[in-house]
Amino acid sequence: MRFGKTLKKSVYPPWSGKYIDYHKLKVLLKEDDVTKDASDSEGSQWTEQDEEAFVQELINVQLDKVNAFQVETSQQLKERTSACESKLRPLAPSPDQETSTMDENEKRAIASEVLQELDGIAKEISELQKYSRINFTGFLKAAKKHDRKRGARYRVRPLLQVRLSQLPFNSEDYSPLVHRLSVMYSFVRQILSQDDIEPKDAGETRFGQDTYSSFKFWVHEDNILEVKTFILRQLPVLIYNPKSSRDFESLPEDPTITSLYFDNTRFDLYNQKVAKAPEAGSLRLRWTGNLKDKPAVFLEKKIVTDDDHSREVKVQLKEKHVQEFLEGKYTLEKQVHRMEDSSQGESPEAEALKNDVEELQSFIKEKNLQPMLRANYTRTAFQIPGDDRIRISMDTNLALIREDALDQDRPIRDPNDWHRKDIDEEGMQYPFSNIRTGEINRFPHALLEIKLRGSAHNAEWVKDLMVSHLVKEAPRFSKFVHGVAQLFEDYVNSFPFWLSELENDIRRDPETAFHEEQERLAKRAEDDMAVGSFMGNRASPSVRPMVGSPMALLAEGGSPTQVRRPSQAIPRPSRPSIPDGQGRTLPEGVAQEDTEPITSSRLASLFPSVALSRSKSTHRQSVVLPPGVQKPVTWIKDSGPVRVESKVWLANQRTFIKWLHISILLSSLSLGLYNAAGKHNDIARALSIVYTFFALFSAAWGWYMYEKRSRLIRQRSGRDLDNTFGPLVVCVGLAVALVLNFAFKVGRISSMESDHGS
Repeated sequence: MRFGKTLKKSVYPPWSGKYIDYHKLKVLLKEDDVTKDASDSEGSQWTEQDEEAFVQELINVQLDKVNAFQVETSQQLKERTSACESKLRPLAPSPDQETSTMDENEKRAIASEVLQELDGIAKEISELQKYSRINFTGFLKAAKKHDRKRGARYRVRPLLQVRLSQLPFNSEDYSPLVHRLSVMYSFVRQILSQDDIEPKDAGETRFGQDTYSSFKFWVHEDNILEVKTFILRQLPVLIYNPKSSRDFESLPEDPTITSLYFDNTRFDLYNQKVAKAPEAGSLRLRWTGNLKDKPAVFLEKKIVTDDDHSREVKVQLKEKHVQEFLEGKYTLEKQVHRMEDSSQGESPEAEALKNDVEELQSFIKEKNLQPMLRANYTRTAFQIPGDDRIRISMDTNLALIREDALDQDRPIRDPNDWHRKDIDEEGMQYPFSNIRTGEINRFPHALLEIKLRGSAHNAEWVKDLMVSHLVKEAPRFSKFVHGVAQLFEDYVNSFPFWLSELENDIRRDPETAFHEEQERLAKRAEDDMAVGSFMGNRASPSVRPMVGSPMALLAEGGSPTQVRRPSQAIPRPSRPSIPDGQGRTLPEGVAQEDTEPITSSRLASLFPSVALSRSKSTHRQSVVLPPGVQKPVTWIKDSGPVRVESKVWLANQRTFIKWLHISILLSSLSLGLYNAAGKHNDIARALSIVYTFFALFSAAWGWYMYEKRSRLIRQRSGRDLDNTFGPLVVCVGLAVALVLNFAFKVGRISSMESDHGS
């Protein structure tokens, strides 16, 4: 799409006259009048007066207009925010009183008025950020178009860049204003008691006592601020190390988190994670802030068991002890002794710590692990203090940096140290401009993770966010997997699915996203009705639950990544009894197929490729469906786009190439045998024809199986892809031909000897 149309669609109606006049700049540029190169004086109609008029309009008129409006609007938003704070201060209790003396109805009236104002401020902050971005892009586009069409004689981009660096409209940080809004939103909600979530139950008072459902999304950089303002209307920003001051503008910035991931030279942990192998584990060191400030360093091991259960082992270390701990020379003995002394004997905490230390060190030694990848990002967390049923985090400025020592001649990290020194000693920050190309990958989007527990699955605003145009689903996304796939491409042979999606624009039109969501919900409701009406509690082996969307997961109480205790289980919804074709009612959880004769199931188990008996298929067709239920046309497993790993297609092509290789070898053998045979050697000539037949059969069989397997892959069929008929024909045929060749040759030699003897 051309930028003029993009600018027109991005205009916020109340500010329609305040945007860059891109059409006027194109008219002044006279791009349609340029018929020859700008260096040709006869064909160029661009004059000094035209250049002066264009530069004057771009630099002085349009840029000043946009900058003045941005500064004015930003100041107005700050003043409106301060006015809201002034209105709310009388509602807060004074230091010498526990509660405010104001009437409850009056407090609620003021809170309702302030809440409407806060919604307006939050919306305008989001629109102002979009306004700055689209205008900044417009100026760069106009300068680029001018420099490209007017040649090297007139260049305006360097002048524009100097002018832009002096203005704040394209670089102002709205985070402090967002933090102030978050605090006021939390205070107003407390007064109005408008939380969408019901009060906490007695069993939900502590973290980790219930199943957590985790959902991951990508957020385009254009939508980051809008998503933040959407979330903070419901949840406050979780402040790291809050100060005692009550001043809204003195809140700390979002913390920078560093995760150092481990693996070995074979990248076993990466391959297990990509392949979703059982008991796949990962190991990382994590700290917050700059390492020179000596923060607490956590060594964390995470094991993903079957059915997406996970188990974590974590210990806290000091920076000076990290290398010794990784080498097995430091075992936290002082902490263990301190725990045992405090309990005057054996302590369960001390025993657990010793087990954790032993497990981590043995894991490092057995896997021969070493630091491979660093992930550096800024995290904004949203959570109601004391209520952890909804936990949301957004990671921005994600940079993935190599930390390996794979190349012994030019290691990136000192093999005798646990991290590279240049980043931490120099205090490098995003975008890490000093790091060489090939050692860093900057992720283009922000990462949003939503964790829900208990009654939080019913929060409507969370559902609205998860299906909106602002986010894109990224199930099972991993910083570690993505970093290894991007930076160690030559060392690994398997890649995650989401790499191909990075080339696409994840932004969507809101209206289009709404219609797509409505169609998806309608289709899912129809499928659920069909499945629930005639399948009972046992699903067909060819049918899988529809797990592609967050709405489906929320409705079913499941998730793509769930963290729960091993003793817990997700309850399954019960199915109603199903009437059979003869008016009887089958027990709950028993499907129609269970009533078939045992002989049919035994026959099917012995010969899976043989079709069922005609009586069984007739019985299936005679089943009476409930009113309003139709026979499904497409299975749930066949819905949605086909997602097949590249190695599956390549394996099929490789098999076809092998068959062609066999065909060429056999044809070469038959041609050589035919040419070497004389006129009277009928045996050799006959065998050459036989070999030619097998060569043609090999080529035809290879092409047939290639097309058949490609069709089965596209159809997502559950049938086996192997077929032993072709290899048996070629092997047995060649063996028989060789035996016959040997027998005929021996017989001919015997006959010749008998002729000479006579």
